[in-house]
Amino acid sequence: MPRRNIDITIPSLSGKRAIVTGASDGMGLVIATRLAAADAEVIMPVRNRGKGERAVAGIRARVPKAQVSLRDLDLSSLGSVAAFGETLRAEDQPIHLLINNAGVMTPPSRQTTADGFELQFGTNHLGHFALVGALLPLLRAGRARVTSQLSIAARWGTINWDDLAWERGYNGQRAYIQSKIAFGLFGLELDRRSQADGWGITSNLAHPGVAPTSLLAARPEVGRSKDTASVRLIRALSARGVLLGTVETAALPALLAATSPTAKGGVLYGPSGLGNLGGPPVEHRTYSPLLSTDDATRIWQVSERLTKTMIPIG
Repeated sequence: MPRRNIDITIPSLSGKRAIVTGASDGMGLVIATRLAAADAEVIMPVRNRGKGERAVAGIRARVPKAQVSLRDLDLSSLGSVAAFGETLRAEDQPIHLLINNAGVMTPPSRQTTADGFELQFGTNHLGHFALVGALLPLLRAGRARVTSQLSIAARWGTINWDDLAWERGYNGQRAYIQSKIAFGLFGLELDRRSQADGWGITSNLAHPGVAPTSLLAARPEVGRSKDTASVRLIRALSARGVLLGTVETAALPALLAATSPTAKGGVLYGPSGLGNLGGPPVEHRTYSPLLSTDDATRIWQVSERLTKTMIPIG
């Protein structure tokens, strides 16, 4: 089945400094490449230097003029997040774009971060929460656009307030959904607090639909020795142009949210096709689990306590 060509126009980003987490493969690599092609200076924080260097070489092969560089960051370690923040603050350059894209999905058994948090909650949400706190002065200086990558799975589910660490009755899928709901609540609350307190930051959300990324592929580091049946089906449907997007089109909602002059804060962007699984990116109605401002305030306060990251008001 022929696939419809889907793309967006990215404005010139000359003079802009951008950070993309999870940029060494998949959607993150597509996002970093597109930003570099639009003349942004792109910083790629990576856990695996060798993988990051191969990604940088790939970007430069496609975009010879690319301004792209690596920094060390492991979002599953608050110490690493703090060190990354210290490095960037020492460079003392405003950040104009932050795309919080990195994540892990459904380890087959419960795993924990270096700080003892359930791996998905600790990496997908708490790591990025601490990252924003560490970079806040630079984000304010750059009047930054912060775009946080969710999942279509955040449409459903709840936060397990009584057991955020999933120490009782671990369920990988439900823990993943919790991490993305928490992350979405944080992204919306960040925009509200910025508007109320004059931080100059615009924060919005994106989700990629469904595409053949590496999240469900074999990942020995999370205890998955082979590809899941789900990712094999996703690859087959994507290759045939049936319902789903490609890695390239799945990156477009985040790129639109992060770079479009008309993209708004406090808004979710995602694919417009059937079931929002693929298609051109558009503004979406906010998922119902993300609507409670009480939940957003609560997750912010819990995240400050767990990460020992106080994000000041005013």
